[in-house]
Amino acid sequence: MEEKKKQQKKVLLIYPPSPVLNREDRCQQPTKDLLVIPPLPPTDLMYLAAVAEKAGLIAKIADYSQGGDFEQDLKDFQPDYLVINVATPTFKTDLGAFTVAKEICPDVITIAKGAALTTVAYDVMYYQRDLDLIIIGEAEETLREILQGRRYHYIKGIYYRDDLRAKFTGARPFIRDLDKLPFPARHLVDNNIYRRPDNNKVQAVIKVSRGCPFHCFFCLATPVSGAKVRKRSAENIIEEIRECVEKYNITNFLFWSDIFNIDKEWVMDLCQKIIDSGLKITWSANTRADTADEEMAQKMYEAGCRLVSIGVESGSQEILDKIGKRITLDDVRLTVKIFKKANIRIYNYFVIGLPWEDEESIEDTIDFAIELDSDFISFYTATPLPGTKFYDYAKEHDLINSDTSYSNAYFYPSVNTHHLSKDEVFKYHKMAIKRFYLRPEYIIRMLCRIRSFTEFKNYVKAGLGILFRK
Repeated sequence: MEEKKKQQKKVLLIYPPSPVLNREDRCQQPTKDLLVIPPLPPTDLMYLAAVAEKAGLIAKIADYSQGGDFEQDLKDFQPDYLVINVATPTFKTDLGAFTVAKEICPDVITIAKGAALTTVAYDVMYYQRDLDLIIIGEAEETLREILQGRRYHYIKGIYYRDDLRAKFTGARPFIRDLDKLPFPARHLVDNNIYRRPDNNKVQAVIKVSRGCPFHCFFCLATPVSGAKVRKRSAENIIEEIRECVEKYNITNFLFWSDIFNIDKEWVMDLCQKIIDSGLKITWSANTRADTADEEMAQKMYEAGCRLVSIGVESGSQEILDKIGKRITLDDVRLTVKIFKKANIRIYNYFVIGLPWEDEESIEDTIDFAIELDSDFISFYTATPLPGTKFYDYAKEHDLINSDTSYSNAYFYPSVNTHHLSKDEVFKYHKMAIKRFYLRPEYIIRMLCRIRSFTEFKNYVKAGLGILFRK
């Protein structure tokens, strides 16, 4: 038995050493300077680790943005395979981790994944010779075939080398039945690291669906996950929730999806089954501004939903139309009203610094955020991530140049607009946050909602961060 265990192959799956960064392909957000954005667990790696364990390998997950010694782990673990999530803001240093790995473990098969590679995979394979494979698209089934030893040219969705030339095997179809995926391997991470920003309770991510039909200008959801929304069954989701509650004592969840509430019947069924299960949980989800109604919101509250995030993006109807958002300002007003009535807190997202942005449109967005008076907001600076329509537009109109940087993505602008410099957009970004959060009526309302000393400390810390933001 001991000899058999020694022969088991091993796979190390990592977020490489970097600042704390939510590496989910749609977002790729550095969290240091962004408010109300907690570090999220490496759920993508947990799915892949579960696939590896099911294939008979020994798996290890490491999120080095949270600490740890990458080089020592390579020496101690001696993996046969190394899988790294590569993100746009840390692209060069992420790729450098493959060189480190090959120096310590020359025979390790190095594998990169991540939306950051979508448009540059061929070039990366040419220049980064310490990288053996790139996975494009959903990685679970692709990795399973790699670990099973299937010959590379038969595996859809990868770049590999043949006689030193990079070759692509063609796109892999999206996974149609998400229920067939194993649950994320949460036993391989320290779940206590990943906590809600308000009450500091441990929070797990439950990926309930994939895909979005809207393909917004700045968003990677459709390029990464497809236009067809593929939903897990309510029974499968609840089984994973139950595992989290009973095995890991986790009762707070983020229901991750590219668009949660597009199918009312599915939402209502999931909520009713959560209620019927008797599981005492709280959760949050994202929502569009034109697909919720009072019945749905009330059912979500009864099932434990306490916060929804809404991608408002802009307070200018002209900007919304240009980015293909397909909502109106009145849609947003109605949705906010619906969720407020259901006693569900609201977290609105806004994007400033889109190509057509000027002082007037940014002022409209700030004014609209204050009018909506939600519980939380984020003002992101527009970031043309490779693979988005925004990226293509920015290249076509010479907005991307040698000064373009993604290192502070969503905080400091990556590109100018047609009317404003990056510094001017950043000035408005800082002003927007202060104008929203430092309103006396807002501060009083939030203080009245505090239910614990931990919440009080977290709110004070956030407030000081806003007040003294440079």
